[in-house]
Amino acid sequence: MTTCEPGTDPAVLADGFVFAEGPRWRDGLLWLSDMHGEAVYTVDPDGRIEVRLALPGRKPSGLGFLPSGSVLVVSMTDRVLLRLDPDGTCSVHARLDALVTDELNDMVVAADGTAFVGSYPTGDDTGVLIRVDPDGTAAVAADGMRFPNGSAISPDGRTLIVAESKARCLTAFDLDPGGRLSGRRVVADDLGAAPDGIALDAEGAVWAAFPLAHEFRRISPGGEVTDRIATGERMAIACALGGADRRTLYLLSAANWHAATLAGARTSVVETLRVRVAGAGLP
Repeated sequence: MTTCEPGTDPAVLADGFVFAEGPRWRDGLLWLSDMHGEAVYTVDPDGRIEVRLALPGRKPSGLGFLPSGSVLVVSMTDRVLLRLDPDGTCSVHARLDALVTDELNDMVVAADGTAFVGSYPTGDDTGVLIRVDPDGTAAVAADGMRFPNGSAISPDGRTLIVAESKARCLTAFDLDPGGRLSGRRVVADDLGAAPDGIALDAEGAVWAAFPLAHEFRRISPGGEVTDRIATGERMAIACALGGADRRTLYLLSAANWHAATLAGARTSVVETLRVRVAGAGLP
């Protein structure tokens, strides 16, 4: 049974991005990275766009928030985790280049400020998930992952779910209060396409973007696909559940994911769609 509001289609909220990625809802605003546009933005419910952090020469990706309100930003190519403080100061929160030689990618940040950052594997297709403690101390939390991509944490803080793009599956871990992972298991497989950015809802379902399938899907805890939202010629990149009641589904899509192909064209958009089941957990 579909969970999208009947008789509605996605509506464009904001456009003019090169490659919108990593959407996060926080305090009445949608935060997102423009990976190939080299900046971090916020968008309000009326579609007003504000540049929060310009990052020329860098590729921002995953976003998250510390308990202090500071924003963590993954800087992909130089393999660092940046921190944008409420006063506008930007500094390095953690350097991860000693742990990974590939680019960094998406991230989820737990309620206590512990971040889990995935790598973008370029060699044998296997990457790692890095745990970054609130003080910036970092260590590999899980290895042998086939392109760890979008990640989410359950409402009780005890489960971490990761989209493994190359394995075309969703993988879960038990997450203990110290940030340690165990009990690795596949919770949805045979997806038929590579999942990218994800979000959780209050029924335990995962909304996931499937770039090469050009659609977003809602996958129930049993693995059933309950909803499909086509993106036409654009690739589905990432999604988030936000709004005052967390029943607004934010859908980010782009014409392509290669910077050379995009050539700076600002064709990436943020669309919205109302759904019946509210978001839950993090991000």
